[in-house]
Amino acid sequence: MPSSDSGIVHIVGAGLAGLSGNHAALSFVKAIGSESQLQGPAVAEFPFVDLATRAQWTLRFSDGRIPWWVFDKDRRVPQTGAVDYLPLARLAWTAADRPIGLVMNCTGPIYERFMGPFLRAALNIAPRHGSSRLAGALVRETLARGGKACRPLLARDGIGNVFVEPAIRTLRERGVSILFQDELLGLHFAGRRISRAEFKSGTVTLARDDAVILAVPPYVAEGLLPGLRTPSQFRGIVNAHFRIETPDHLPPMLGVINGICEWIFAHPGRISVTISDAGRFFDMPREELAQTIWSEVAAIVGLLGILPPWQLVRERRATFAATPEQNAMRPIAETAWSNLVLAGDWTATGLPATLESAIRSGYRAADLVGHLLRAAA
Repeated sequence: MPSSDSGIVHIVGAGLAGLSGNHAALSFVKAIGSESQLQGPAVAEFPFVDLATRAQWTLRFSDGRIPWWVFDKDRRVPQTGAVDYLPLARLAWTAADRPIGLVMNCTGPIYERFMGPFLRAALNIAPRHGSSRLAGALVRETLARGGKACRPLLARDGIGNVFVEPAIRTLRERGVSILFQDELLGLHFAGRRISRAEFKSGTVTLARDDAVILAVPPYVAEGLLPGLRTPSQFRGIVNAHFRIETPDHLPPMLGVINGICEWIFAHPGRISVTISDAGRFFDMPREELAQTIWSEVAAIVGLLGILPPWQLVRERRATFAATPEQNAMRPIAETAWSNLVLAGDWTATGLPATLESAIRSGYRAADLVGHLLRAAA
């Protein structure tokens, strides 16, 4: 569901590549030949544990668009009834973009045990402050379409092995030259066109039929393009990885309520954890934070509290802050320059800063460049 300076997208940094309703992400992995590396349950189910009460339950969505699961106490959130799910419809079809806290009640079992974790993971912000328009888009594209659109898709060997390396290989097989660690220092303008791109290694002069897709973080784009307005507030994410053999009883993906951890992922030889909107943890010493997270994981899973080999990834500006105000600052892909388009999950895709959003922005940019090149021919 989440992207960042280094390309980690929300909780996909820990293993979740998205949901089965993310059509752009699925078409992308199919195009680059890595579709088989995405794994997940055959049905849409999400196990949870509440550390405050030690209660455990599993949400099990019905496949079709009619949400039969809300009428089954063994499939829905404990201590909720079917009527408690009506606010989902109000959120899905909200008109104005307002804070979610003004559209639905952000208290009670339905919020604390379902909607809160779902929205926090997708928006990377305390949901009550988040954009109702972005949340509504998520609900319409996943929950409203039934379980077939809600199955979690896991990249067990890492996002890079599913989305990045196969894409690079595919491009190189088609003769595309890819350069790394060559910083873009500036763009030069001639009227309404980009005329030159200045890199650390040298300057590239653009021909008449050349076009540029600028896919950089928003604060970098602002420095390159005069007058560009982009989101200016951000939220952080913490991902922790522990090298240890995973117990057979640990599900591939476990939601945690009333804990520091929010989602726990079981991979072969590794347990990963993600914490969204995690700014409160950025000043904690790394090993102390790793031990704190592991102690909670060990208590949940039934393992020793001794810290195994670990890796911690803290992204201070992982995503733009998904508030109504910041959402309104996202630019469209088209720019004032005829041969330049923008791409990135922070552009106006209609979704929060997720992997699906990033890929859709890339598709949109490619379509626009194709149009520009055809017009110049």
